[in-house]
Amino acid sequence: MFSDVEIKLKKRNKILFSRESECLQDLINLIQQQNHRTLVMWALDCSKMPLEEFEAKYPNEHRPRICLELSEDWARGKIKMPAAKRAILDSHAAAKEIKDSQYSALCHAIGHGGATVHVETHAIGLPMYELTALVLKYGKNDFSKPVIDKVNYYYDHLLYWQENTDKLKLEWADFLLDDTRSNKEKLLGEKRKLKLQD
Repeated sequence: MFSDVEIKLKKRNKILFSRESECLQDLINLIQQQNHRTLVMWALDCSKMPLEEFEAKYPNEHRPRICLELSEDWARGKIKMPAAKRAILDSHAAAKEIKDSQYSALCHAIGHGGATVHVETHAIGLPMYELTALVLKYGKNDFSKPVIDKVNYYYDHLLYWQENTDKLKLEWADFLLDDTRSNKEKLLGEKRKLKLQD
């Protein structure tokens, strides 16, 4: 299940998971079935744990928190894209400045969580980076169970938000209310399948 991760660990890749990772296939399929609002709620919710872990080590680095706060404001229609986009990019900039690979990955995960407001394809970036941080935290011999547990957590939380997002009657930016737009992660998956068939 983790052969790709082991190969990437040996190569010292910065990100150890991808859309091809076997452990992410069920989650990706579920992501492809969601409307944009559901993915936003899921990503912002799931970003809270990596943010908490990140801030425990870097309490004076506020860019990841600002990223999530402004991304939520954007989702609610309180601010326009440029301010949120700047905050998202700032979270990724903080990740590049941090010399600790585990916490850098957490910071990137948070950036992707916020960027899910922009487009659905960022949603999977959250687990790809947070799971990378878990592998780095537990080491090459002990990461399997924590990663499987986390993937199950993502999946269960996405089912929760699938059921509950619209029940909350939250305010949304107009672009997130348009359910006629196709899920970009689904379109990407279809495009990749066609490419593999050629």
